[in-house]
Amino acid sequence: MKLVYTGKTKNVYALENGNYLLKFKDDCTGKDGVFDPGENSVGLTIEGVGDVNLRMSIYFFEKINAAGIKTHYISANLEDTTMEVLPAKAFGQGLEVICRHKAVGSFIRRYGQYIEAGADLPAYVETTFKNDELGDPLVTKDALVALKVMTDAQYEDIKTMTQKITKIVADDLLEKGLVLYDIKFEFGYDADGNVMLIDEVASGNMRVYKDGEYIDPMTLSKLFFA
Repeated sequence: MKLVYTGKTKNVYALENGNYLLKFKDDCTGKDGVFDPGENSVGLTIEGVGDVNLRMSIYFFEKINAAGIKTHYISANLEDTTMEVLPAKAFGQGLEVICRHKAVGSFIRRYGQYIEAGADLPAYVETTFKNDELGDPLVTKDALVALKVMTDAQYEDIKTMTQKITKIVADDLLEKGLVLYDIKFEFGYDADGNVMLIDEVASGNMRVYKDGEYIDPMTLSKLFFA
């Protein structure tokens, strides 16, 4: 097993069978000790968050796969906090895809003069380049295609998959009295150019509210699996 990448919230190892192993960590993105899924750097460490992020990822990846949506998920080992995944190539040097049901976070910071905080959004999808120095800049579909980061068809696949996956997550949370405001995904593609969901689907990548109050990731995981 060879370490190939050290990430903010997980490390990536190459396996002899050609697949990869993700090792989940207890680090979270945030600022000044406060969790924020939209931040670009590790802001705090929460004991046990790697375990609950893996548990939630297993739950949703299996559900997403069952819905016929392609992901990189193969299996997981809760004792080692690891997940075996298919090889996938990242778009460019890394791309994040956000789906928003409510106007909060960076969306309201950018467009607050046009919309009230917490207002409904129609499963709005946006993409940002993963670049800490530039603050994860927004990038449009036209730019992604012009820069040859992806094809027009791949973008449309990502948008459609993002909205379908977000509905799966949001519907599940709603059954537990929880409201999904926004969620962040990552996608890659296989050797044939087919888009697949990669990384994780966990509380650390979503903003969720209950009765109008924000739920932190650890509390969310406890409520989800209660």
